[in-house]
Amino acid sequence: MTRNRYKRYKQIEENNVYKYNAFISYADEESAFVKNECIPELEGNRNLSLCIHQRDFVAGEDITQNITNGIHDSRKTICIVTQSFLDSYYCMFEFNMAKMESIYSRDGQNILFLVFYENIPSKNLPLVMLEVVQQQSYIEYPSDATERVVFWENIKQAIE
Repeated sequence: MTRNRYKRYKQIEENNVYKYNAFISYADEESAFVKNECIPELEGNRNLSLCIHQRDFVAGEDITQNITNGIHDSRKTICIVTQSFLDSYYCMFEFNMAKMESIYSRDGQNILFLVFYENIPSKNLPLVMLEVVQQQSYIEYPSDATERVVFWENIKQAIE
Protein backbone atom coordinates (compact mmCIF):
# COMPACT_ATOMS: atom_id res chain seq x y z
CA MET A 1 0.00 0.00 0.00
CA THR A 2 2.69 2.49 0.96
CA ARG A 3 4.76 1.56 -2.07
CA ASN A 4 2.01 2.35 -4.54
CA ARG A 5 1.08 5.57 -2.77
CA TYR A 6 4.71 6.67 -2.77
CA LYS A 7 5.32 5.90 -6.44
CA ARG A 8 2.19 7.79 -7.42
CA TYR A 9 3.79 11.14 -6.47
CA LYS A 10 6.21 11.16 -9.39
CA GLN A 11 7.19 8.62 -11.99
CA ILE A 12 10.75 7.42 -12.40
CA GLU A 13 12.84 9.77 -14.46
CA GLU A 14 14.31 7.64 -17.22
CA ASN A 15 16.94 10.17 -18.25
CA ASN A 16 18.40 10.49 -14.72
CA VAL A 17 18.54 14.28 -14.94
CA TYR A 18 18.07 15.72 -11.50
CA LYS A 19 17.22 19.26 -10.47
CA TYR A 20 19.58 18.98 -7.49
CA ASN A 21 22.81 17.15 -6.75
CA ALA A 22 21.61 16.51 -3.20
CA PHE A 23 18.71 16.91 -0.84
CA ILE A 24 20.05 17.95 2.58
CA SER A 25 18.14 16.48 5.52
CA TYR A 26 18.91 18.09 8.87
CA ALA A 27 17.35 19.05 12.19
CA ASP A 28 16.57 22.71 12.89
CA GLU A 29 19.41 22.74 15.43
CA GLU A 30 21.88 22.32 12.53
CA SER A 31 20.47 25.21 10.44
CA ALA A 32 23.54 27.36 11.09
CA PHE A 33 25.87 24.57 9.93
CA VAL A 34 23.88 24.11 6.73
CA LYS A 35 23.63 27.85 6.07
CA ASN A 36 27.19 28.80 7.05
CA GLU A 37 29.15 25.75 5.85
CA CYS A 38 27.22 23.32 3.61
CA ILE A 39 25.76 25.89 1.22
CA PRO A 40 28.95 28.00 0.82
CA GLU A 41 31.22 24.93 0.52
CA LEU A 42 29.07 22.84 -1.83
CA GLU A 43 27.14 25.41 -3.84
CA GLY A 44 29.60 28.30 -3.66
CA ASN A 45 33.00 26.59 -3.85
CA ARG A 46 32.07 23.37 -5.66
CA ASN A 47 29.25 24.52 -7.94
CA LEU A 48 26.73 21.90 -6.78
CA SER A 49 22.99 22.39 -6.41
CA LEU A 50 21.37 21.56 -3.07
CA CYS A 51 17.73 21.20 -2.09
CA ILE A 52 17.37 22.93 1.28
CA HIS A 53 13.93 22.75 2.85
CA GLN A 54 14.00 26.26 4.33
CA ARG A 55 14.79 27.72 0.93
CA ASP A 56 13.51 25.37 -1.79
CA PHE A 57 10.24 23.87 -0.57
CA VAL A 58 7.10 25.15 -2.32
CA ALA A 59 5.08 27.37 0.02
CA GLY A 60 1.56 26.10 0.61
CA GLU A 61 2.35 22.57 -0.53
CA ASP A 62 2.03 19.71 1.95
CA ILE A 63 5.30 19.11 3.84
CA THR A 64 5.35 15.41 2.98
CA GLN A 65 4.84 16.23 -0.70
CA ASN A 66 7.68 18.77 -0.57
CA ILE A 67 9.96 16.19 1.07
CA THR A 68 9.09 13.47 -1.42
CA ASN A 69 9.57 15.78 -4.39
CA GLY A 70 12.86 17.14 -3.01
CA ILE A 71 14.27 13.63 -2.60
CA HIS A 72 12.97 12.47 -5.97
CA ASP A 73 14.43 15.54 -7.72
CA SER A 74 17.88 15.01 -6.13
CA ARG A 75 20.65 12.63 -7.16
CA LYS A 76 21.51 11.87 -3.51
CA THR A 77 20.15 12.55 -0.05
CA ILE A 78 22.62 13.72 2.58
CA CYS A 79 21.54 13.35 6.20
CA ILE A 80 23.31 15.54 8.76
CA VAL A 81 23.12 13.03 11.61
CA THR A 82 22.95 14.37 15.16
CA GLN A 83 20.93 13.34 18.17
CA SER A 84 18.43 16.05 17.19
CA PHE A 85 18.16 14.44 13.74
CA LEU A 86 17.43 11.04 15.30
CA ASP A 87 14.83 12.60 17.61
CA SER A 88 13.08 14.51 14.80
CA TYR A 89 9.98 12.98 13.24
CA TYR A 90 10.52 14.80 9.93
CA CYS A 91 14.23 14.00 9.72
CA MET A 92 13.51 10.31 10.16
CA PHE A 93 10.65 10.64 7.66
CA GLU A 94 13.13 12.10 5.14
CA PHE A 95 15.60 9.30 5.85
CA ASN A 96 12.89 6.67 5.33
CA MET A 97 11.59 8.36 2.15
CA ALA A 98 15.13 8.34 0.73
CA LYS A 99 15.36 4.62 1.56
CA MET A 100 12.06 4.07 -0.26
CA GLU A 101 13.29 6.12 -3.22
CA SER A 102 16.37 3.86 -3.39
CA ILE A 103 14.27 0.71 -3.37
CA TYR A 104 11.26 1.63 -5.48
CA SER A 105 12.47 4.29 -7.92
CA ARG A 106 16.22 3.71 -8.28
CA ASP A 107 16.40 -0.09 -8.61
CA GLY A 108 18.09 -0.54 -5.24
CA GLN A 109 20.81 2.04 -5.85
CA ASN A 110 21.82 3.60 -2.54
CA ILE A 111 21.11 7.32 -2.68
CA LEU A 112 21.71 7.96 1.02
CA PHE A 113 24.88 9.50 2.37
CA LEU A 114 25.23 10.14 6.09
CA VAL A 115 27.32 12.92 7.61
CA PHE A 116 27.89 12.37 11.30
CA TYR A 117 28.07 15.91 12.63
CA GLU A 118 28.15 14.55 16.19
CA ASN A 119 29.72 11.42 17.58
CA ILE A 120 26.82 9.01 18.08
CA PRO A 121 27.47 5.48 19.37
CA SER A 122 26.25 2.84 16.93
CA LYS A 123 24.05 1.34 19.66
CA ASN A 124 22.00 4.57 19.56
CA LEU A 125 21.35 4.36 15.81
CA PRO A 126 18.17 2.84 14.35
CA LEU A 127 18.76 -0.50 12.63
CA VAL A 128 17.84 0.91 9.21
CA MET A 129 20.56 3.54 9.64
CA LEU A 130 23.15 0.99 10.77
CA GLU A 131 22.58 -0.78 7.44
CA VAL A 132 23.63 2.39 5.58
CA VAL A 133 26.67 2.77 7.86
CA GLN A 134 27.68 -0.82 7.11
CA GLN A 135 27.57 0.01 3.38
CA GLN A 136 30.26 2.66 4.07
CA SER A 137 27.89 5.44 2.95
CA TYR A 138 28.90 7.86 5.65
CA ILE A 139 31.58 10.32 6.70
CA GLU A 140 32.35 12.00 10.01
CA TYR A 141 32.61 15.77 10.21
CA PRO A 142 36.22 16.54 11.24
CA SER A 143 36.92 18.78 14.21
CA ASP A 144 40.22 19.85 12.61
CA ALA A 145 39.73 22.72 10.14
CA THR A 146 42.54 21.52 7.84
CA GLU A 147 40.82 18.14 7.41
CA ARG A 148 37.62 19.85 6.28
CA VAL A 149 39.01 20.57 2.80
CA VAL A 150 39.25 16.82 2.19
CA PHE A 151 35.86 16.33 3.91
CA TRP A 152 34.08 18.71 1.48
CA GLU A 153 35.83 17.16 -1.52
CA ASN A 154 34.68 13.71 -0.35
CA ILE A 155 31.12 15.00 -0.06
CA LYS A 156 31.33 16.42 -3.58
CA GLN A 157 32.59 13.08 -4.95
CA ALA A 158 29.78 11.23 -3.18
CA ILE A 159 26.99 13.34 -4.66
CA GLU A 160 28.22 14.14 -8.18
